[in-house]
Amino acid sequence: MTQTTETRMANAIRALAMDAIQAANSGHPGMPMGMADVAAVLYNRYINIDPSAPKWADRDRFVLSAGHGSMLLYSIHHLLGFEDMDMEQIRNFRQMGYRTAGHPEYGHADGIETTTGPLGQGISTAVGFALGERMQNARFGDDMVDHWTYVIAGDGCLMEGISHEAIDMAGHLGLGRMIVFWDDNAITIDGSTDVSTSTDQKARFAAAGWQVLECDGHDRDAIGAAIEEARSDESRPTLIDCKTIIGFGAPNKQGTAATHGAPLGEDEIAAARKQLGWEYPAFEIPQDVYDAWHAVAARGKAARENWEVRAKASDKADDFFAALGGTSRKGLTAAISAYKKKMSEEAPKVATRKASQMALEVINAAVPNMVGGSADLTGSNLTKTSGMSGVSKGNYGGDYIYYGVREHGMAAAMNGLALHGGMIAYGGTFLAFADYMRGSIRLAALMGVPVTYVMTHDSIGLGEDGPTHQPIEQVASVRAMPNINVFRPADVVETAEAWELAVQSNGTPSMLALSRQGLPTLRTEHTDENLTAKGAYVLREADGARDVTLIATGSEVEIAMGAADILAKEGIRAAVVSAPCFELFAQQDDDYRKATLGSAPRVGVEAMIEQGWGKMLGDNSRFIGMTGFGASAPAGQLYEKFGITAEAAAQAARDLLAN
Repeated sequence: MTQTTETRMANAIRALAMDAIQAANSGHPGMPMGMADVAAVLYNRYINIDPSAPKWADRDRFVLSAGHGSMLLYSIHHLLGFEDMDMEQIRNFRQMGYRTAGHPEYGHADGIETTTGPLGQGISTAVGFALGERMQNARFGDDMVDHWTYVIAGDGCLMEGISHEAIDMAGHLGLGRMIVFWDDNAITIDGSTDVSTSTDQKARFAAAGWQVLECDGHDRDAIGAAIEEARSDESRPTLIDCKTIIGFGAPNKQGTAATHGAPLGEDEIAAARKQLGWEYPAFEIPQDVYDAWHAVAARGKAARENWEVRAKASDKADDFFAALGGTSRKGLTAAISAYKKKMSEEAPKVATRKASQMALEVINAAVPNMVGGSADLTGSNLTKTSGMSGVSKGNYGGDYIYYGVREHGMAAAMNGLALHGGMIAYGGTFLAFADYMRGSIRLAALMGVPVTYVMTHDSIGLGEDGPTHQPIEQVASVRAMPNINVFRPADVVETAEAWELAVQSNGTPSMLALSRQGLPTLRTEHTDENLTAKGAYVLREADGARDVTLIATGSEVEIAMGAADILAKEGIRAAVVSAPCFELFAQQDDDYRKATLGSAPRVGVEAMIEQGWGKMLGDNSRFIGMTGFGASAPAGQLYEKFGITAEAAAQAARDLLAN
């Protein structure tokens, strides 16, 4: 029987998926085989991407939220002709040194828009992509920004709690350029979905303001009709419920959990080849199939070339490409230096959350593509500056996002905004709620996405709200994560320096842990050098050879300075080291670190747990901090109760010197 072009395009995906997974002896064939028809129709008829220019700014974005089905994406990229996805990559799926990782990883191969695998992250990050498209479109117009965001999500993605936050946000914002294909195969690892869920997903999406459509996921005309209908209504995002058979084409295993996460086996692969009418050996693709997929790439290339003509003619081109390329930040260092000088002279006593807002006033005026937001705590996080306007369904031209009580969804959307390009995203909540955001923070660190988390109320210093809101272990927990800079600034000057570093970052996310309580300005002598970039530095040197070094962060640097004053009256020479960023300090050379920390006994002071302080303190040391949860009381009383005081730090120094 003669097969249609799209049937053969889909079967090529199925063949490459089952062969690569068999060769690796691990992987997930069920989803690629089940969604191959949807993918073939989407790419053949609609999607605009150009493999020869994978970073083309106005390409459509495709997000494989069900990242375990990575061979769907790798197969498509190979068939389209992505230069870095030759057949050797497919043959070596999941092998060391190859781009074809078990789950798609941003930066490992061209065309992977975001790292997926942790279920729910892809669909949630895609909200940021879709929002970024609308926001950039509002700024630069249809000639510069006019693309779609497509997502394939499975049952597991929709069960994850973050999906609720993402779906609600997308519906509320009317992100009509976002289309989600639900791989509705009713199968999870444990078996049929009815063992674990009874949710009416279509009703859930509709309640959140989505257009909801459905189709037979193996009927290409029905798939195409659903996409057409979805694209005809740009007032709201669309869910297309694709009724599919997991492992479609494997005659003895399709429709069962057996195809989800294990190779089909040689016998079943042979039977599938026969069932699908695919007569070619493993890893062999006939030229007519390549030609069909290459035609998709050629269409994308033509669209990209036409866009480049329009873009060059646009009077907004310079601003657009400056935002994309990072040169929009060129005036930042000078602006921050002038601001620091002013703060050192005025020496205000302000909470570092307020100091953050003050720095943002300077930054947002100097860098036009900053995008802020908060998870329903704008007045507490102080993340909105003068002149900012809220982003809404009626105003995508705004630059401040009201994320609502959706911390996890906020963090994922920020990833999407940053990955989309053209925007520098930050968002705020209380530091205690970093745990709600952790999955998306971890992916930001893994991908190297330079977003900034504004985390206020950073210790027992927040006072009466009590231990539910007092972060004790969160800073240590995030410091334990690779590739994220955690800043805990001590005053208004360090806060400005931390913000400069966060905004200038190209490959590392930043977290600012900021106080609720007012803190004095300690850096009263101006320097153009960003001392926070060193991670730690001598704030106050001892008068002569050091007897002890006091090391502190954030609000406790003031306490360390008080302890040094106490010790000085007793003839004990104490240096004070401010350590706003452990990660940056670890990157300094040995000589600098040794000179900063000295060889004298050390006392660490931080209103957190001690975990993570080992390298900073060494063996001959003491730590003044928390050993359990906090309590509800005024901040001053809490510091006394838990022994985080200047006298306690001074006594720790005395004890060390007495031994």
